[in-house]
Amino acid sequence: MTRSIVISGPPAVGKSTVARILAERYDMEWLDGGSMLKELAREKGFDPSGEDWWDTTEGMKFMDVREKDFGIDIRVDDLLTERCNGGGVVVTSYTLPWLQNDAVKVWLECSRHVSASRLQGRDGVGAEEAYRIAQSRYDRNVDLYRRHYNFQFGRDDSVFDIVVQTDGKDVGQVVAELAERLDEMR
Repeated sequence: MTRSIVISGPPAVGKSTVARILAERYDMEWLDGGSMLKELAREKGFDPSGEDWWDTTEGMKFMDVREKDFGIDIRVDDLLTERCNGGGVVVTSYTLPWLQNDAVKVWLECSRHVSASRLQGRDGVGAEEAYRIAQSRYDRNVDLYRRHYNFQFGRDDSVFDIVVQTDGKDVGQVVAELAERLDEMR
């Protein structure tokens, strides 16, 4: 059985893009925690369409719901943990590195300015608005997971097997660096 790979990091660091490429490279399945949360948002009456949905007013309202009903996140985390335990998947998740023991855990790091720049390009918003969104999403996630799981999202990298700084690197460089380190672990 191939150990699963869990990729975490701040908003707009490139988790999904890197995970898709790694899944293809290693012939593994890709699971996206964000997409699973969007499915639960649909169940709650939201219309989570588009990659930038999390940054919209409606996406932020769903975050309000999640902050009050942590059962939503627990459902997703339980499903991801079950799939991850079976091996052979690349998972993007904010929380799974702290909840999962038998996976290679990766943290993709970037500065808030780089995260904002990526949001600006992806969401078509101004620089100040992109920075505000990036900071707000990051702070809300830190608070949510501290209150409900008692871990320090983005502030405690001790659970990670690999940490990759992505500032100043394109996706090809990030994937190459990460793949080299993953290959060394195999």
